[in-house]
Amino acid sequence: MADKKLVGQTALVTGGSSGIGMGVALALGKAGANVIVNYSSSAAAANEVVEQLKSFGSKAIAIKADVSKEDQVHNMFQEAISTFGTIDILVNNAGMQKDAKFDEMTLQQWQSVIDVNLTGQFLCAREAVREFLKRGMVPERSKALGKIICMSSVHELIPWGGHANYAASKGAIKMLMQTLAQEYGDRKIRVNSISPGAIQTPINKEAWETPKALDDLMSLIPYNRIGQPEDVGNLAVFLASDDSDYITGASIFIDGGMTVFEGFSKGG
Repeated sequence: MADKKLVGQTALVTGGSSGIGMGVALALGKAGANVIVNYSSSAAAANEVVEQLKSFGSKAIAIKADVSKEDQVHNMFQEAISTFGTIDILVNNAGMQKDAKFDEMTLQQWQSVIDVNLTGQFLCAREAVREFLKRGMVPERSKALGKIICMSSVHELIPWGGHANYAASKGAIKMLMQTLAQEYGDRKIRVNSISPGAIQTPINKEAWETPKALDDLMSLIPYNRIGQPEDVGNLAVFLASDDSDYITGASIFIDGGMTVFEGFSKGG
């Protein structure tokens, strides 16, 4: 049986209906948290995650909201708080890619990625911080007033040709996260980032779906395996729990060593 480190706490996971978000939502639920599964398009997928959460004893609901829209984010938090009383943990996971060569990138491709990946994290974090401050400390649940986990990427560090909008959004998330950790640390709000490398999800299917693609990918990963959503989920549980109470303002890379630049292992 999973260690129930998050019993009595409520977590909201944006983009929680698939991929990394689904892995995080399930891990938080297994750790005892109530879980709000946010989704933007597929109610069926979100409800399937909710049913999985309920199957191992977690209380869970799905809420549709586009995180780039202020009114929808506000309404999502109101519904979540009215259902569970408060929110203790926000996982700012919703993200997207619209890839193009930079000289061919349209303003719409740029803006839509920034709107979801960066502005969405701003809007959700602002609602979470407001709720944490309004609620006050509940020492029997957590040593922290609240926890925010921002989903970043190895591309907050590694430039990525053909993905200028995505890489720019992730670099900005790093500074947003650290600024919030600095600004609200004295109020006992912990803010950290998870920065995944290659995780086996639909968003990066072309990177692993053929033997050659997977082999090429392994040339970038010293640990020689592709990550799984549950790897990220396990880290999210740690960052949401009191086990990590002295960790704030940190980007934690979960990448099989991608950020040690394996290409330089034989000279450079």
